Amino acid sequence: MTTAYKRLDKDNAAVLLVDHQAGLLSLVRDIEPDRFKNNVLALADLAKYFKLPTILTTSFETGPNGPLVPELKALFPEAPYIARPGQINAWDNEDFVKAIKATGKKQLIIAGVVTEVCVAFPALSALEEGFEVFVVTDASGTFNALTRDSAWNRMSNAGAQLMTWFGLACELHRDWRNDVEGLATLFSNHIPDYRNLMTSYNTLTQGK
Repeated sequence: MTTAYKRLDKDNAAVLLVDHQAGLLSLVRDIEPDRFKNNVLALADLAKYFKLPTILTTSFETGPNGPLVPELKALFPEAPYIARPGQINAWDNEDFVKAIKATGKKQLIIAGVVTEVCVAFPALSALEEGFEVFVVTDASGTFNALTRDSAWNRMSNAGAQLMTWFGLACELHRDWRNDVEGLATLFSNHIPDYRNLMTSYNTLTQGK
């Protein structure tokens, strides 16, 4: 089955950060902890950069899942924050769905922990309701490659598009002429090699 190219549109997209909680992060083993957290914060930074409506949600945070990663709360102090009392699928929470529909956006960018549950369940539910879904694979994590790949297959077979935060940023930006310095700074803050690239570029251009 092939799916037509659905290009991300910064004017029609919202970001859902699902269950990036301190306890759940300890379960992520399919990507190194430091890299994973960097990717999550990169996604958050690009959501701020492109001014995308962002919704935060947690599951049973008074239990072992723990609180939301504090950096996300600090980045989005005014964003809708839905602390679900028990629903495993965030889409089963009325406040979460209301917050999404209130944005008026039809493209949903989703990342979370763990991939086969906290990401897959709302992604599949959103697809069922006619939304276009983009899953940020490197800002979502789970136990191992087997569980991750099973979730990716399930979501992509249902019509979700799998992307990385870097690809997401480039597709939203469309054209370097929109803002070279701003996007390059975002990349440099999260990709050391990109910082080296920009250092080299700045040295050459300033030397002219």
